[in-house]
Amino acid sequence: MKSLKYLKTLLLTALIAGILTTGGVYIAEAQNAPAETSVSQQIQTSHGIYVKPLTVVNSPKTYLNKSIIMEGKFDKFSTLGLDYKPAFKSSEEYISFLIKRDDTSYDIPLSEMKLFLKRSTAEKFIDLKTNDEIEIKGIVFSDALGDTWVDVNELKITKKAPEEKKS
Repeated sequence: MKSLKYLKTLLLTALIAGILTTGGVYIAEAQNAPAETSVSQQIQTSHGIYVKPLTVVNSPKTYLNKSIIMEGKFDKFSTLGLDYKPAFKSSEEYISFLIKRDDTSYDIPLSEMKLFLKRSTAEKFIDLKTNDEIEIKGIVFSDALGDTWVDVNELKITKKAPEEKKS
């Protein structure tokens, strides 16, 4: 009888240890998995991966050194992230810009994504206005600070924002 109780205890302990060990592996895999990369959020084309900005921000390592294509609403030109040594882009050669978050109805810039455009190219977009819809093609070149750093190769205005009426 004692050996049966001992065997039950041993089997129960082994079962619990197996569950705990395997559960840890599944949790680690779930934490490292890209956030929601369904077909509707990520499409591979010959020019890059078409993806939503928040998907890239949620998993920058997944897109590191990959060409991506995104759509967003322009917020403003900025100096955010320029001259930061771990992901260096010179403020003499580049300007950064921000797009708006698309997961809220408030006007909040997606500051977790650093978008860099050569100044010579940015001069062509001097009349970009807040809320202009744009298409961005670029390469994720760093994930410093856990953020997404994108070298923008091509920028295209897809829809101009309506003019604000002055009262």
